Amino acid sequence: MSLPRNSTTIFADDIAAGRALPHAAQDRWMRPYRPGPWRVATAALALILASYLMFAALIMAAAGSGQGAVTCVLAGFVVIALTLRLLRVGVWVSGKGLRQVEFFSTSTVSWSQVVAVRTAQQPVRVLGLPRSVQGQALVITRRGGKQLKPLLTDHNADFLGRVEAFDLAADAIEGWAAELR
Repeated sequence: MSLPRNSTTIFADDIAAGRALPHAAQDRWMRPYRPGPWRVATAALALILASYLMFAALIMAAAGSGQGAVTCVLAGFVVIALTLRLLRVGVWVSGKGLRQVEFFSTSTVSWSQVVAVRTAQQPVRVLGLPRSVQGQALVITRRGGKQLKPLLTDHNADFLGRVEAFDLAADAIEGWAAELR
């Protein structure tokens, strides 16, 4: 009687046979790092604000002020939508290319257009504010020498105070670029 196969055995067999692992799907857009504590804390505070707005809408509707209730509900939904967009900001990778998601825009570059991906010391903005300090940034160079805006820095909302996490994320993106270029 054979023992049931556990996930470790299945993965070891898949690796030995040269088959792709289930989590290694390269067609999905994925962020190779977790959102940082500054981004998550800001999103949590914004969602608390949205809950207060929804509760205020409930009170206004119970008091008979329909226009105020609708205004508060709409404001709450706007705050929720902006919070979701804030959580999507970052660098995403897939087998198709590299995607930089900013708050108001998104740019996608196919791997065939990427010439170099490297980490460089340069002035970077702290938490996206106007103040700049010397730090590390992941620099992505396209064909023709044009560089993408360094969205992944060691002083942004995902990596402020987490230098090791920045190094791991930069290495992961550099690995994707080296494998798929």
